[in-house]
Amino acid sequence: MMRVRRLNAWYGLSHVLQGVDFDLGQGEILALLGRNGSGRSTLAKALMGLVDWRGEVHWNGQNLAGLPTHALARLGLGYVPEGRDVFADLTVHQNLLLGLQPGAPVRPAGVRWALQDILDLFPALRERQQVPAGLLSGGEQQMLTLGRTLLGHPQVLLVDEPTEGLAPQVVAQVADCLNTLRARGVAVLLIEQKLDLALTLCDRCLVMGQGRIVFSGAVQQLLEQPQIQQEWLQV
Repeated sequence: MMRVRRLNAWYGLSHVLQGVDFDLGQGEILALLGRNGSGRSTLAKALMGLVDWRGEVHWNGQNLAGLPTHALARLGLGYVPEGRDVFADLTVHQNLLLGLQPGAPVRPAGVRWALQDILDLFPALRERQQVPAGLLSGGEQQMLTLGRTLLGHPQVLLVDEPTEGLAPQVVAQVADCLNTLRARGVAVLLIEQKLDLALTLCDRCLVMGQGRIVFSGAVQQLLEQPQIQQEWLQV
């Protein structure tokens, strides 16, 4: 579904991503692991056209180079940023409505979402629909951001640290959501700090260090290489 080759990205003169290659298939959860500052969030932002990048990114055979963020979203790319970025003064219901994309291309049945689907997936949001988003807990805001993004019917979802700072019960709900996406055929690039959770959810994993992919393979392969974990994952 997505093919990335020789991806380089910059913040001004700072060369952050340095030749990143990977593939992401339909209905796959691909974990992107690494220490803070390794370039993981920059990779997600580059794929969404939010930072300057060079290289090749093909999605369903289409070259995404030069496309603006709104065009990428209409093509089927969804992005859940690390900071959640809810509209604090708008209600939960209003935030969710902002995720709708009237006139967007028709998606396969498995990746279409209605408002009722989101409220069924995250019951806490149903109870708080008229509450300003800024008054929600961190876990509720994460649910809201995920729900808002899903209402755009993404076929590829880039999720940056979705469980950071969340209670175990909310982490379990987020994990259930990602498994539901996989079952519906949505591809997920999961940036996650919790190694145990990421390896439980993912089909394959990448390890990033200093702006490069230093490991790519199955979970069991990573577990059998403690030197990779020690050098690139352990604090």
